[in-house]
Amino acid sequence: MRRLAVILSHPVQYYSPWFQWLRARTSLEFRVFYLWDFGVARQRDPQFATSFQWDVDLLAGYDSEFVPNVARDPGTHHFLGLNNPSLTARLAAWRPSALLLFGYNWPSHQRALWWAYRRGIPLVFRGDSHLLGRGKLDLLPRLALRFLYSRFDAFATVGAANRDYFLACHVPDERLFFAPHAVDGSRFNPLDPATQAAAAQLRESLGLTGKRVVLFAGKFHERKQPVELLRAFHEVATTDDALVFVGDGPLRPELESLAGTRPDRLVHFLPFANQTEMPARYLLADVFALPSRGHYETWGLAVNEAMHLGVPCFVSDLVGCQRDLVVPGETGWVFPANDPVALARTLREALSTSSEQTAQLKRNVAARISGYTYEQTTQGLLQALASLDETHA
Repeated sequence: MRRLAVILSHPVQYYSPWFQWLRARTSLEFRVFYLWDFGVARQRDPQFATSFQWDVDLLAGYDSEFVPNVARDPGTHHFLGLNNPSLTARLAAWRPSALLLFGYNWPSHQRALWWAYRRGIPLVFRGDSHLLGRGKLDLLPRLALRFLYSRFDAFATVGAANRDYFLACHVPDERLFFAPHAVDGSRFNPLDPATQAAAAQLRESLGLTGKRVVLFAGKFHERKQPVELLRAFHEVATTDDALVFVGDGPLRPELESLAGTRPDRLVHFLPFANQTEMPARYLLADVFALPSRGHYETWGLAVNEAMHLGVPCFVSDLVGCQRDLVVPGETGWVFPANDPVALARTLREALSTSSEQTAQLKRNVAARISGYTYEQTTQGLLQALASLDETHA
């Protein structure tokens, strides 16, 4: 069995449970090499405008180590933010037979990539980029990526748009293995009594009993279009509807000011919620909204979380997971990202759904998300690793 070294920027609330799942349910021998301690040490997130650390254990249940980061300004927000000179020595000491890289945009990833390539150690890549809204890459970036990706032996694709991106970068089809983006479904269980009770208490405390609730959860940043969502809601909502914002960010003052122009208290704000608090937030919703624009939302794992709790989703056509998870009229609603008129029209459609239609949507949501679990992700990874035996025989 291969010894797989995983290179990851920092402990991630979506990936750590998968690593725990891998360790508990497979015989794969692997170690995760972290390049930054964000998420396990309390730090400030400028986009959330708050300091926090995740309230779930992101390190237990699998083998990992932190590689010292000498960057003056650690983080993934700039090229020099992940600079770990001892990474290749750590890798050499562990003696992996394959590397899995999540990214290439930082010095340490480049060091690991070329260190492995020179030694003939197979490379697997996992990313979630897409070309939605772009059509195709410009010539120079396309040539650069084609050269870079030619050094990898296999690719773990997260979804349809991501697969198309790799094909556009001239990655051969036989090197692509579907390993979908997934979350820990056991934590997002709509039948959990504690989650049900917490959601009911939230609805009552906010005066939402009997209302159709649209939920936005995330960073209040222009890329996610929370202001556009609020304006559309004001245009189409009735007194039977409510909009709940969970999170924080630079647009909060504008959102609160705009919400205050309506005296009917249909818009509510809840503070940033940590991981253990989020299931109840999703469960109080009838619709989860992720109206992001640009190329920022490469997937949108919050959609996975909401769908595990049976919540249909309202997304733009530039959200990376849309083609996989949000089918118009079946599991939710989709609108053109840069069309505010369409946003409002589609939101009106979502809010006018009958009880019978809602019940069918929820059944469809449960069926769709059942194919996006850690089991399917693991199957794709293991297929990618098995292909290395053929190419390096």
